[in-house]
Amino acid sequence: MASPDSNHANGDDQPGAGDVVARLPGTPSQVARARQLVTAALGRDHPLYDEAVLLTSELATNAVLHTESGSGGSFTVTVNSTATAVRVFVADGGSEQPPCVCRANARATSGRGLPLIEALSDRWGFTREEGATTVWFEMSHDRLPAQVAV
Repeated sequence: MASPDSNHANGDDQPGAGDVVARLPGTPSQVARARQLVTAALGRDHPLYDEAVLLTSELATNAVLHTESGSGGSFTVTVNSTATAVRVFVADGGSEQPPCVCRANARATSGRGLPLIEALSDRWGFTREEGATTVWFEMSHDRLPAQVAV
């Protein structure tokens, strides 16, 4: 896994020309549209579909709740699927603080999104440029089944 604040220069962690992209208003109802974008890009039969939808929902929710996107702005969701991996990028309006993998206590009603991203993805990270933040995750097609102990 890449470190959460890494900014890779090789272009591997940047959206590409063949991706499915949508710019969405920064309102809670658009989180469902972000999930629909993953469905359109991958299809429900894709082996990484459930995880990709869940993690995209978490990133879209974070964009709406914790960044300027939720204050009348917008956020952009990019889905890239190749023969080897699925990558999703959520670019938002930025915030005063960088994304934090903070551990929530048992009674907290929020704070589990990025730990979930960290647990279920193979790699993830974020970039902050010119006031905007892009958080991304990647899942490889050659992942071990969930029931296999390592």
